[in-house]
Parts: sequence; C-alpha cells; structure tokens
Amino acid sequence: MTDSIERFSSRVADYVKYRPTYPQEVVPFLTMTCDLRPDSVVADIGAGTGISSRRFLENGNKVFGVEPNAAMRSAAIEYLKDFSRFTPIGGTAEATTLRDASVDMIVAGQAFHWFDSEETKTEFRRILKPHGFVVLMWNERQLDATPFLIDYEALLKRYSTDYEVVRHDRYSEDVIREWFGHEVGMAAFANKQVLDFQGLKGRALSSSYVPGAGQAGHEELLRDLQALFAKHARNDKIEILYDTNLYYSRI
Repeated sequence: MTDSIERFSSRVADYVKYRPTYPQEVVPFLTMTCDLRPDSVVADIGAGTGISSRRFLENGNKVFGVEPNAAMRSAAIEYLKDFSRFTPIGGTAEATTLRDASVDMIVAGQAFHWFDSEETKTEFRRILKPHGFVVLMWNERQLDATPFLIDYEALLKRYSTDYEVVRHDRYSEDVIREWFGHEVGMAAFANKQVLDFQGLKGRALSSSYVPGAGQAGHEELLRDLQALFAKHARNDKIEILYDTNLYYSRI
C-alpha cells in the first residue's frame, strides 16, 4: 500500500500539467443516468491532483477529494483553490474517514486499480447513501490507432519497470461486473491531448512506470522520445488519443 501511495510523489508537477482531463460530456451523461444534481455530494476517491474533482465542482457539487498522498493532495488544493465546495481528505479508498451514508455519488478515476477490492467495496457501501451510485472512469490511451501511438506504446514497454503490472486497463468488463456483483452501465467518450515535445515529455514522465530523473534509463528514454516526436510530429505537435471509459451502478 505504501508503494502505491508514494510512487507518484516525485511525479506531481508533471501530473498536474500534463495528464488529460475528462470530457465535458461526462457530467451531463451522469445527470441523465445516475441522478447527478448540482446539490449532490460527491466523494472523489483517489482524487490525486483534482483533475476529476474539477468537473463536478464546475457543476456546483460539493466534493470530498479523498487522497492519501500528501504531495498530490497539496497540488489539488492549489489547483482547486477557487472552488469553496472542495474539501480535501487525507484518507484511502479502504478508510475514507467520511461519515456513514454521507455521499450521493462515489467517483474513482485512474486510481481504482490501486484499491483493495473487497475492503473498498465495504467502505463504499458504508459512506454511500441509499440508492447512490458508484462511477468508475478513466482515460484509456489508444494503443494502435495511429503510427505514433504504436511507436509510443513500444517505447513505454521498452523503458518501463512494471508497465504491464500497473496498467489500469487490465480491469476487463468482466472483472468490473464481478466487483459490482451485477451488470453495470457503460459508456465511452472520445478524448485527446494535442502536445508539443515538452508536453509529450511531461505526459510520459507523469507515469510511475517510466524512469524518472536520476534513474537508470532516464536519459535514454528522453533521447528516444525526442526521436519519436521528430518522426511523427505535424506542425510541431502530436496527438494522444484516449477512450474515456465509464462504468456506473449501485452496489
């Protein structure tokens, strides 16, 4: 658990600047399907730097951003400083510290794959109001939609320390159904980033599975990333395409 909490501490600055946001269509969709209202109380579990929280704050929701990593929590406080309805919480998915039956919706983004499955389900049942929803959502990078994305995937595998272990998309629909205990609603939205080389570098280094500054392979990674950018860039930009996948249901 400690490793999963602290492994992003050195990545916070890049995470804030270069991780993709979530499409604006997410909130209207949840309004239609999960009874999300501006007065709904949302718990964003594994809130990180506040990327997912922001969408709900912009909708007027009160949001508890539950995040165990102190550096990321501080970044979220700064990022969301203009939203008075944001409350940062130093807790985990398994022990949020929130009151019983206190939230209308639980949202878990990219962090879901770090949670202890059964302990998290017990905690979610405790803090969720009757008839409340759990929403799992993450940006899944497309791996082979363009020549650049094919080469980028190969580069990450070449330099990663534990890439195949920590990827969140190893959670198949069957695994998610099993976690909920029944059929779940699903939706997907197109999403993308348009990046210059600095943006691509920051996006790569925001991932915990690539070598950071001072680690073996870091300089070689940047060299090959520069070559990859030079090969594929158009007008000094590249595109990273994502599917924003949502899974939603009651538990």
